[in-house]
Amino acid sequence: MSTLALAEIPLDQRRSGYEQLSTASKAMQDDDTSNPGTLTVLDGEALWGRKVGDTGKSCADCHGDATTSMRGVSARYPAFSPAKGRPIDIEQRINLCRTEHQKAAPLAHESRDLLTLTTFVGKQSRGMPVAVVNDEKTRPFIEAGQRSYRARQGQLNLSCQNCHDDHWGEKLAGVPLVQGHPNGYPLYRLEWQSIGSLQRRLRNCLIGMRAEPYAYGAEEYVALELFLMWRARGMTVETPAVRP
Repeated sequence: MSTLALAEIPLDQRRSGYEQLSTASKAMQDDDTSNPGTLTVLDGEALWGRKVGDTGKSCADCHGDATTSMRGVSARYPAFSPAKGRPIDIEQRINLCRTEHQKAAPLAHESRDLLTLTTFVGKQSRGMPVAVVNDEKTRPFIEAGQRSYRARQGQLNLSCQNCHDDHWGEKLAGVPLVQGHPNGYPLYRLEWQSIGSLQRRLRNCLIGMRAEPYAYGAEEYVALELFLMWRARGMTVETPAVRP
């Protein structure tokens, strides 16, 4: 049996972090008029139609109506990029479009504009199942992400697996431990009082383990993102989710 199969959480046992939200936070996520992430989605919609770069093109000029052209896209990322020879996440895909097709400068990781576009694109997949590809091209990177997930790191000598596989459903300092699925990102964290990416959350976890975080955009993060999305396959996309 492969190490990936050993890491499997059966679909009927996979639990979104949504299930451990308070009633008030669930209501906030469920109602677009109350969900703070809706403002980010609306800003992303405006950027979708804005012409930028030397070509003077907008995202809409190539892709048209995002509600149809982007349906299911975020559910499949990270995905293998032939141009890069490795998987890239949705933020990197947006920046490739900017640099290659719009002839515009790439957007900085965790910048307002990149988060708004990523959240807007992500919302188009809301309710769809996570469906990243596991094939001969992506499998080595999924396995690399799994190794990172299982590796003990930092001064606390902890791994992601220690919390999110071994002790999910229990509490750490009074806070329920979730399974750690990424199906709601980008999401609005009440702790942050803002929208943030999955990489921001992964950096937070590494810092909490007293480990040295990677730079935004590092290949190690993308491999870990890919593994986490594979681990969550079949769960539904919740972007923009709300979390504590």
